[in-house]
Amino acid sequence: MTTSVAPAPDVSTSHGSVGLAQGTALYVAAVLGTGILVLPSLAAAAAGPGSLVAVGALIVLSIPLAGTFAALAARHPDAGGVATFVRLALGPTAARMAGYWFFFGVSFGTPVVALLGAEYVVAVLQVDRSWSFVLAPFLLGLPLLVNIAGLRLSGRVQLALSGLLVVVIVGVVATAAPASDERNFEPFLPHGWAGVGVAVSLFVWAFAGWEAVTHIAGEFRRPRLNIPLSTAVAIVIVGASYLALQWVTVAVLGDSAGSSTVPLLDLVEATAPAWGRPVVASIAAVVALGVLNAYLGAFAKLGASLGRDGDLPRWFAQGADSGRVPRRALALVAGLAAVDFTLMVLADGRLTPFILIHTSCMVAVYALGVVAALRLLERFSVGWWLAAVSTVLVAGLLVLAGPNLLPPIVLAVAALAMTAARRPRGRRHRVVE
Repeated sequence: MTTSVAPAPDVSTSHGSVGLAQGTALYVAAVLGTGILVLPSLAAAAAGPGSLVAVGALIVLSIPLAGTFAALAARHPDAGGVATFVRLALGPTAARMAGYWFFFGVSFGTPVVALLGAEYVVAVLQVDRSWSFVLAPFLLGLPLLVNIAGLRLSGRVQLALSGLLVVVIVGVVATAAPASDERNFEPFLPHGWAGVGVAVSLFVWAFAGWEAVTHIAGEFRRPRLNIPLSTAVAIVIVGASYLALQWVTVAVLGDSAGSSTVPLLDLVEATAPAWGRPVVASIAAVVALGVLNAYLGAFAKLGASLGRDGDLPRWFAQGADSGRVPRRALALVAGLAAVDFTLMVLADGRLTPFILIHTSCMVAVYALGVVAALRLLERFSVGWWLAAVSTVLVAGLLVLAGPNLLPPIVLAVAALAMTAARRPRGRRHRVVE
């Protein structure tokens, strides 16, 4: 049997249904995410006012990584996303690793998002925590149904969700700002620069996600134009949102910032106790739905591409082409989410193990992605230099990951085993991948 990767599409023409506004909304949801619910307060507890420096640093550092994946997606729009870039640059085995890392590893974060959003809603509504395990499946199920309806509907829903998310962030900042106290900015570095380093590590989770939209790059109209523009606009929106939230968190909550599990509630209740709870509950629901909507569609497109390329059963290949809905892969994504959520319930809702699997696999994907970019992008072009800077940054993230790299190592072994299993067929038939 001969398999092949379709030639890169003509990116100068129109593709799919996602334009600049919807593309920006997808990026905003994938990156802004659930971090707004807890990270500003955790960073403030770690570094005090110096956490503003950490946010600023991450905004600057995220530019080369976001730019690298935008340049790749604009030139090679395909449902395989990073796996496709790696296939073109490093071959089928490395691509299989990248695909498995994202599909089976990064997807561990899906139930985390659902449960985190549910727990926040439950906390602000002051009902028993056990209800979060009832609400979380609904937060997972609704985006699945929306994606089954097709990306055109999904993109419109995402535009509405991301727009509402930005509106409520602006509302929280504007509402809480009058309660700010300039004395909360002294001393500026209560825990020294080491505290700023801890805050930077926390915000790495917040600024991750630029690779997720690459899996639906083929659904963009004029991807070479709209993908970089969507990325640029999203960087501004995400950066401004986190910076504004960090400032108001420090200014209003001060030393008490890290003492609450619902810091956004504390912010709005400082000046608007009457309607603070429903607003914060709305924020949590909007964030969870928006993130899940963006990621579930990306996982499904990747699953279909893995089926197309023979890395999953070919039955899942349906819907890999631009404009088609990968319903079979969505069913597989739903099954994986159900298994992961069940494991989380058995772990009594402990999020840390699932977050570590998610982040370690994401860093591994980044590592192969930026190396692929150095080979695929025109040498010494803007995109190539962004990839070169990103390579140094990702190397640092790999060092920080340390023993948490065990899950991607296991998945890499599975990819190697798949290569070994397919090799006999490759010797009898010429295989072009």
